[in-house]
Amino acid sequence: MELNFDSYGLIPAVIQDVKTKDVLMVAWMNSESLKKTIATGETWFWSRSRKELWHKGATSGNLQKMVEMRYDCDGDTLLIMVEPAGPACHTGNQTCFYRALEE
Repeated sequence: MELNFDSYGLIPAVIQDVKTKDVLMVAWMNSESLKKTIATGETWFWSRSRKELWHKGATSGNLQKMVEMRYDCDGDTLLIMVEPAGPACHTGNQTCFYRALEE
């Protein structure tokens, strides 16, 4: 796997529901969160604001079981297909992309 992390050691991860194909969220991963995701089969991310790893759903119960992970042609973005145990968004919405941008 040839991944290109940015200058902060991070790579964006697009999280997609494997069944509905909805894009659930976008989060950042570092090499440690990537390794934990692969090892546990559940999504782990890097919180840029808290400067720490976070296990998606650890407090809410809305875990994401990884089904497949892909990376793009430039190796600078991940696509992780998951089986979500509940809403992805902290607002309670199924996806973080529930609002349309009006012109």
